[in-house]
Amino acid sequence: MPICAEGHTSAAEDYCDVCGAPIGSPSAPVASPPAAAKACPACGASISGRFCETCGHDSALPAPATPVQASVTWTAVVRADREFYDRVVARGGPDSVDFPQFFPERRITIQGDTALIGRHNRDQGVTPEIDLGLQPADRGVSTQHAVLRIHDGGPTITDLGSTNGTSLNGSEDLLANGVETPLSDGDRIHVGAWTTIKIEKQQ
Repeated sequence: MPICAEGHTSAAEDYCDVCGAPIGSPSAPVASPPAAAKACPACGASISGRFCETCGHDSALPAPATPVQASVTWTAVVRADREFYDRVVARGGPDSVDFPQFFPERRITIQGDTALIGRHNRDQGVTPEIDLGLQPADRGVSTQHAVLRIHDGGPTITDLGSTNGTSLNGSEDLLANGVETPLSDGDRIHVGAWTTIKIEKQQ
């Protein structure tokens, strides 16, 4: 038996004997295919319209911006270290270099991938990023003493063949010339006769 556009079964073949709608008429509405389901960008639930029935998210809104990752910066904290000075003198270091009566702590933010530790020398064209030649100067520091390098995995320190050497964290062992040594947040670099440089990570 024929079925009208409204879904009624009719004994008549031209018009539905239930609702009167024409049977087989070209004007009968054609059902649209169901919209393809997609995932809600907020909660992942399956949605077919604009709004998510699970969380209410409006899919017509622009996608949220990806948060910018905070960059890591490193700071060199320079101070006069009496304990280090006493160790240097005890092992026969440059005892002609006096410990300063006053040395305010200096904080130097490392800019770029490298930072030279040394003393400014205009004749040689040396301008260290960490200049230990400022008064009161540590005359035990070489002009080009050591270099800090900043890598993705963290900083390193390399002695550049300095006269009095470079050591770390209170150790009496000097770093080998030219060997790049990894550093961690809070490590202390000892150079010259009394200078300690603490490396701090800032985020």
